[in-house]
Amino acid sequence: MSEKQPRVMSGMRTTQSLHIGNYFGALKNWLELQKQYECFFGAMDWHAMTNAYKKPKEIDEYTKDIIADWIAWGLDPEKNVIFIQSMVPEHLELSMIFANLTPMGWLERVTTWKDAKEELQQSDAYNLGRFSYPVLQTADISIYQASLVPVGKDQVAHLEISREIVRRFNRLYKAKLPEPKPLLTETPLITGTDGRKMSKSYGNVLPLTAEPKKIEKLCKKMVTDPQRVTREDPGNPEVCPVYDFHKLYSTNEDLQWVMKGCTTAGIGCGDCKLKLAANINEKMADALAKKKDLLKDSRKLDSIIVEGSRRARTEAQKTLAYVREMMGFSDYSPWGDS
Repeated sequence: MSEKQPRVMSGMRTTQSLHIGNYFGALKNWLELQKQYECFFGAMDWHAMTNAYKKPKEIDEYTKDIIADWIAWGLDPEKNVIFIQSMVPEHLELSMIFANLTPMGWLERVTTWKDAKEELQQSDAYNLGRFSYPVLQTADISIYQASLVPVGKDQVAHLEISREIVRRFNRLYKAKLPEPKPLLTETPLITGTDGRKMSKSYGNVLPLTAEPKKIEKLCKKMVTDPQRVTREDPGNPEVCPVYDFHKLYSTNEDLQWVMKGCTTAGIGCGDCKLKLAANINEKMADALAKKKDLLKDSRKLDSIIVEGSRRARTEAQKTLAYVREMMGFSDYSPWGDS
């Protein structure tokens, strides 16, 4: 582990392109964490495979798209270790070690497994990978000896099984892997374009980066205050999803313009949506341009991914050597892997 800074590990599943909920729920926090900690950020494609295993090519495409977004929005690939999970095979080896010492009962009690059982069966994702998800997640953290994992308050309980697995490993083998602690971060609830919680499964997301015309088109489709039946009806911005987005992207001056115009019927919903689209596109412009450059010059993006994954694997191999030593296993690479 680093002696200078606590080590942070976090990642995102690569099942679809990022939306603004991913930004305000995670990426925005990462941009602050990189200023204070030694950070490892992973594109978790093995985790994506648990329910998208029939479309591995899409997972690969989303993986590069997501990493391009991270960098475009300000994640520094030189300061942080940015990697792809499947490019660091030590994740799977440590996961197998942890799997053998994790009681079935621990996994059966995981609420995200129990609560989603019916949905998983219907989507043909009721599989071993999904069931053992918490074990691989623990390996993802421990392979870098990370001591901190950024989570919202509602996710703290999900980290407890990782702590239990690490404690059991340490107790069994007299080891000293760090028990991952939650690093509480702000994770606001972001509404979707239809007023429900923003979710890929609902199809109500607003992309994190997209062409201006697409953003404008999506904004025009947003639901508004149901009391504004006609242009002349006054409305209440506080119950309008469009106003929720304004709070994220618009200036105080624009917020006042919306509040006054809506409550007095001085502006129509269309005016409000166009103003929102313009503000989103303005804040998105620089990141969109940077992302386009990264995706256009595939060699540059590929080199960032390869170098980040190489740095990640270097640290992962150190951890695995320590793990094997504490277990009494010989540590050698008979095939010359290094």
